[in-house]
Amino acid sequence: MSTRGSLPYVWLSLAIVLLDQLSKAWIVARIGLFQAVNVLPVLQITHVYNRGAAFSFLNDASGWQRWAFAALALIVSVLLLGWLRQIDRREVALASGVALVLGGAIGNLIDRLRLGRVVDFVAAHWGSHYFPTFNLADSAITIGVILWLADAWLEARHKAR
Repeated sequence: MSTRGSLPYVWLSLAIVLLDQLSKAWIVARIGLFQAVNVLPVLQITHVYNRGAAFSFLNDASGWQRWAFAALALIVSVLLLGWLRQIDRREVALASGVALVLGGAIGNLIDRLRLGRVVDFVAAHWGSHYFPTFNLADSAITIGVILWLADAWLEARHKAR
């Protein structure tokens, strides 16, 4: 049996998209815009929108960024799907990382196409110092990239031996 191709990991991507969209729908339905609900002393759930990219980059641009970031997410998603087809199924960390990034990219792409902006709701802070608000798709992308880096590091260590 061939182990070439990790398309079965697309199920992880689909799970991320579903959980991301459900969590955003719940926030929009239950929490007013800019309302914050304290969960922990360092964590709030709040309802905000981001028209830009990570860390609100280009959030205040005139609107062109919606289509630019949507196009970028679509291109990246197609490339990630192609990559996933090439990854050996036994490379669990790498395939999982790619699937997580793919799911996160699609989750935020849906928001951009549907709403023209991304729903963010997790606000972490230390005192008055806030990390930019994010969502489940952003978390999946971050964890996916960490898995890529860990896989690359472990592979480099293995080759060095």
